Amino acid sequence: MLDVVIVDDELAGRRTLRDCCARESDLNVVGEYGDSRAALEAIRARPPDLLFLDIQMDLLDGVSLARALDPETLPLIVFVTAYDQYALEAFDVSAVDYLLKPFDDERFHRTLERVRRRREAESATQRQETLDALLVRIERGLAGADIRPRVLAESGSRMHMLDVARIEMAEADRNYVKLTVGRDSFQARSTLQQAEKTLQSQPMLRISRSCLVNMNHVREVSRTPRGDFILVLAGGATVTSSEGFRDPVRLHLERLRVRAG
Repeated sequence: MLDVVIVDDELAGRRTLRDCCARESDLNVVGEYGDSRAALEAIRARPPDLLFLDIQMDLLDGVSLARALDPETLPLIVFVTAYDQYALEAFDVSAVDYLLKPFDDERFHRTLERVRRRREAESATQRQETLDALLVRIERGLAGADIRPRVLAESGSRMHMLDVARIEMAEADRNYVKLTVGRDSFQARSTLQQAEKTLQSQPMLRISRSCLVNMNHVREVSRTPRGDFILVLAGGATVTSSEGFRDPVRLHLERLRVRAG
């Protein structure tokens, strides 16, 4: 039996891994963390046999967390990533396993088969040496690659990886955030505040307590008789700012005006 810890700051990502682990008879999930610092403390206190570790997280990224682990109790690590270009190059020349989001049961099972073989064949020293070499490659890839952040979201019964640059709008919807891409919508189990942090690489403007708009996708702007702003997005959606956010929206739009010399 392998004790497993899952570390991913996206709830949907943790849930997918947890469900996959539940279908394997020799995996026992002993910890699940969205906070990388809390995860590091827990892993140091009770090292697992196997760690599923997301590379991109807030506060402490997966590479930094991996470097902070005790070499003498280093678990088997499966990195989880949405960065296919550099990840494939970095992992394919190493013996460390990875899962590229989104993945299915078959891909998860193949990865586990390699993990089980590695557990029997590798010493702790070999595991550390392999990990060190991989982390150097990942860091080089991060420094040199033009990485476009992506987020994992649901539509129907399927998971999708969304390029954040294509997301036109994010709206709070009870325990979820609805993400609009063109005429399609997706759901992510998150708060709007968390979504705003995830989308910080984009010019997101909060136009109400429950709505963020990517200004790169705004095509038309008009006003209601009471002065609120109506924004028409590239995919055809129309949203209206609330009274409480009228002034911040106005100031933002003023900065976008072309001024006469």
